[in-house]
Amino acid sequence: METKEQYIKHKLTEISQKYNVKILYACETGSRAWGFPSPDSDYDVRIIYMHEPDWYLSLSDKKDTLEAMLDNGELDITGWDFKKCLQLLWKSNGALLERIQSPIVYHTTDGLIELFRENAEKCFAPVAGMHHYLGMARNSFDEIENKEEIKLKKLFYALRAALACKWILDTNDIPPIVFETMVNELKFDDSLKQRIRFLVKLKSGKNESYIHPAEKELAQFIKEQIEIAGQKASTLGGRKQKDTDLDSFFRHGLKTYWP
Repeated sequence: METKEQYIKHKLTEISQKYNVKILYACETGSRAWGFPSPDSDYDVRIIYMHEPDWYLSLSDKKDTLEAMLDNGELDITGWDFKKCLQLLWKSNGALLERIQSPIVYHTTDGLIELFRENAEKCFAPVAGMHHYLGMARNSFDEIENKEEIKLKKLFYALRAALACKWILDTNDIPPIVFETMVNELKFDDSLKQRIRFLVKLKSGKNESYIHPAEKELAQFIKEQIEIAGQKASTLGGRKQKDTDLDSFFRHGLKTYWP
């Protein structure tokens, strides 16, 4: 019987053949990559793919995304074209910056992610990152604020985004995708850190629908981080290196990664 990883890889091969693309990179995102999955968490696979070079020689705009929802939603595979990914990298897109850090990789291409990460450091705009995570934190916190019972996963969504905001303020750098890294390395109350670690362990044994008593101290901490981030967001800077040459990266990719 094939493992889940083998099954996912087979589906990636089918997608590559169906759309006539080359998959350059495939990774897990969501709670499994963040480090706080539940036993029934979905698999959220994200890919970077490439068309044959002639596909890009066109005056018309073409569809540069693909989606495949499989197994009644348990396996969600979506992808962005290589060129689109470079355009998003230039904009310091938060979702892309997470994907290239994923600890769970199903497929990669030699040298690709190293180049993405190298250029990510140059393209990262703290102000863009802050707006990305601040919006996520506010939306998630709205679902748990002043509630006596909450979905534990919603608490983690809000907490993760709030810590990412704090990371940007404290380090002026890209937040790590692994939640535990932020908990361990950021400076805040040790008792809250211990509580977070306890809840991560608890969540690992509870289904996504699990309802949990409100965590008042953590909720207050999240609220404070959101308020601080909101006050300081406008003071943050833009792209670190404005002369980053992603055109060369694109041309290198077309020559190197196809077929």
